[in-house]
Amino acid sequence: MAEPSAATQSPSISSSSSGAEPSAPGGGGSPGGCPALGTKSCSSSCADSFVSSSSSQPVSLFSTSQVHDLIFWRDVKKTGFVFGTTLIMLLSLAAFSVISVVSYLILALLSVTISFRVYKSVIQAVQKSEEGHPFKAYLDVDITLSSEAFHNYMNAAMVHINRALKLIIRLFLVEDLVDSLKLAVFMWLMTYVGAVFNGITLLILAELLIFSVPIVYEKYKTQIDHYVGIARDQTKSIVEKIQAKLPGIAKKKAE
Repeated sequence: MAEPSAATQSPSISSSSSGAEPSAPGGGGSPGGCPALGTKSCSSSCADSFVSSSSSQPVSLFSTSQVHDLIFWRDVKKTGFVFGTTLIMLLSLAAFSVISVVSYLILALLSVTISFRVYKSVIQAVQKSEEGHPFKAYLDVDITLSSEAFHNYMNAAMVHINRALKLIIRLFLVEDLVDSLKLAVFMWLMTYVGAVFNGITLLILAELLIFSVPIVYEKYKTQIDHYVGIARDQTKSIVEKIQAKLPGIAKKKAE
C-alpha cells in the first residue's frame, strides 16, 4: 500500500518509483506543467499534452487577425509585397495564357535558386569552407500534412459547402419569392457586367477594392455609415412595399 505522504507527490509518478523525489513546488499543480522526471520524460510528456490539446482545435493557414492586418495595411512592406505580387500575376494572366504565366514563374524561381546554389558553391570552393548546402535549413523543414490536419481542413470546408448547398436549394426552389427575385435581378445585371468585363478583369478590380476600400472606410467611417444607413432605410422601405403588393407573400417584420 502507498504511504499517506505519496498523495502529495506528482500524480504522474508511478508508485513503483519510490526513490523519485517529489516535483518542484508549483510544477505539478499548474496546468500543463512538467514534473521533474528528467529531460526525456518531461519533453515527451509536454509534447503529448500539446498534441492532445491542439488536436481538438481546427487548424487554419491564416488567422482572421492576419488577414485583417493585411488588408488594413498594418505592415506596409508585407501588404505591398502581397498586393504587388498578386496584381502582377493577374495582369500577366490578362495578357498571356495560364500555361505561359506558370511556366515563366517556375523558370524565374529556378533561375534564382540555381544561381544562388552555384554562387555559394563557388564561394565555398574559393574560401575552402564547409558550410554545406545553402538551402539546408529549408530542406530539413517538415512540410508533411498529417491526416488529422487534413480532416480538420475538410471539416471546416464541409461546413461552408453545406451552408452554400442549403442556400442554393433555398433560392432555386423559391422558399422565399423575394430572395429568389433578388437573385434573378442580380444575375440579369451580371449579364451586362459580363459583356463589358471578363473574369480576370473582375479579379483585378476585386483585388483593388479589397486593398483600398477597408483602409478608406477606416478613415471615413462616420460619414460612410451615415450615407449607408440612409440607403439601407430607403431600400428596406422599397422591399416592404413590393412584398405588400405581391400576392401570397407575408410582410416581413421590421428587425
